[in-house]
Amino acid sequence: MLSVRLDKIMETKLDNLAKTTKRPKSFFVKEALNNYMDDMQDYYEAQKRSQDKNRNLISIEELEKALDL
Repeated sequence: MLSVRLDKIMETKLDNLAKTTKRPKSFFVKEALNNYMDDMQDYYEAQKRSQDKNRNLISIEELEKALDL
């Protein structure tokens, strides 16, 4: 269980969205948190890979040739 305090503007937006869609507010909070966590995992993975000394980089020309573009 988690408790979150929202400012008035965000709370109003969430209330309106829930009423309009007839979905619970928790649905939108879970969706937003899930999407954010996915994005953050991707970000940190990209950061980790960009620092890898053994990464294999190719030029845009090599990529286009490999994809027959």
